[in-house]
Amino acid sequence: MIAKAIQFLSEVKGEVKKVTWPSRKEALGGTAVVLVVVFFMALFLGLVDVLLSKIVETLLKA
Repeated sequence: MIAKAIQFLSEVKGEVKKVTWPSRKEALGGTAVVLVVVFFMALFLGLVDVLLSKIVETLLKA
C-alpha cells in the first residue's frame, strides 16, 4: 500500500514537470480579465436585483 502511494506521488511529480506553467505576465493578465468580468457581472446582477425588487414591491402594493 505504501509502495503504491510512493509510486503514485513519483508519477505525479513527473507529470507536473511536463506542465507548461504561465509566465507572471500571463498569470496577471488572466487574473485581471477574471476580476473585470466578475465586477461587471456583479454590477449587472445587482441592477437586475434592484429592478426585480421594485417590480415585486409595486405588485404587492397593488
